Parts: sequence; structure tokens; C-alpha cells
Amino acid sequence: MKKKLVFITGAGISAESGIRTFRDSDGLWEEYPVEQVASIQGYRRDRELVIRFYNERRKQLLGCKPNDAHRLVAELEKDFDVTVVTQNVDDLHERAGSTKVIHLHGELMKATSSNNPNDPKCIVDLPADNPVINIGDKAKDGSQLRPYIVWFGEPVPNMEPAILEVAQADIVVIVGTSLKVYPAAGLISYTHYEAKIFLIDPHPANVDPTLRVHVIKDVATSGMRQLVDLLKEQA
Repeated sequence: MKKKLVFITGAGISAESGIRTFRDSDGLWEEYPVEQVASIQGYRRDRELVIRFYNERRKQLLGCKPNDAHRLVAELEKDFDVTVVTQNVDDLHERAGSTKVIHLHGELMKATSSNNPNDPKCIVDLPADNPVINIGDKAKDGSQLRPYIVWFGEPVPNMEPAILEVAQADIVVIVGTSLKVYPAAGLISYTHYEAKIFLIDPHPANVDPTLRVHVIKDVATSGMRQLVDLLKEQA
């Protein structure tokens, strides 16, 4: 039986693909305050601005490709039972070949109902050749189509499935997010006491020694290459 390997990924794994992050010094938060474009209150206040913002993010995403870190995560499915729990809304894990991806914060290339955002009957894929939501586009329930994004002020429906995956993991790898940022910081507390934990981070914060974390101090792509070598040694 293959060992269960769970990745918890964040913005750092997609940064090398050219995806602009929100929190870095030149990040999107400097242009758009979080309460404007990433909160349910901001959407209710100005739907047109929020919809336009995510239309722009999709156009950017279409010009980006998976990097070696995404591809190495997918290739590990040959030897492990791999689940990816990602805080990212891009589809680079899927495009790299990962087959089991849990998106905590939604999916940029999908749209849903303004009234019932988590109703599976209302969630639709946006066409890659024109992934645009327009004011007046309707969901199946008749409400305005909105980005399928979990905004501040909204529940995280995939948190429970993510917790179950982490709790069953033999190995947990955190890439592109720190152990100080939630939800990764919360998820790691559900690991089994015998699970091996790896953190790939070029600037790791102080890590709680009780967590038994093996730190790889590097960016996602080269850090993933080191991880693959370490897993081969321990196989």
C-alpha cells in the first residue's frame, strides 16, 4: 500500500509561475485593499469592481504555466497516495497533473451563485477562451454569477475534508506558506504523532520544536527537488 502524502500549499508555490501574490511587497493588496475585493462586504458594496478584479486575475492566470514544483508534486503520485490541500485559487496543480486537489479558498476558473455560493448545482466552469463574468450573467438559481472564491467573512466549506486528509497522512509537506499563517497553521495540528512533517520555505519562521518539522530552506521549485531526494532515501 502506498504511503499517504499530503501537501499543504500556498502562494509561494505559484509565485515562480508568475502569479502575483497578495501579501508580498509588490502584492495585490497594495493596489486593492482586502475589504474591497476579498470580502463578502466588499462584493455587496461594489459587485462590478469585484467581478472586474477577478476577471483580470483570470486573464493573468491564463498566461501562466505550472512550474517544476507543481509538476514534482504531481509526479509523486507514482509512488505515494497524494492529496493536495491548497490555499491557492489557481488551477496550476491540476494543469500539472495532480488528480486530488482540495481548494480551501475556492477556484478562480469557476463561477457560482451570489445567493448560494456553495450549492454544487450552481457552480460552473468558465470557458478558458473567455473566462469572464459579466454583470447580468445568471447562476442556475437566477442570481448574479460571482467568482467561486471564499472571501473573508465566509465559511470555508472544504476545511473539514482537508482536516480528514491531514489526520490520515503518513507525510505532510508544507510548501509556499508558513506555519504562522492560517489555515496551514491550524491544519498541521491535526497530524498524527508519527507523521513526518516537511516545510519548504526560503525564510522559515521560528518553528515549534514539538512539531518535529524537517525544514528545507529554499524556494518551492528547488526545495521540491530536495524533498523528492529525501523521500527516495526514506522509501
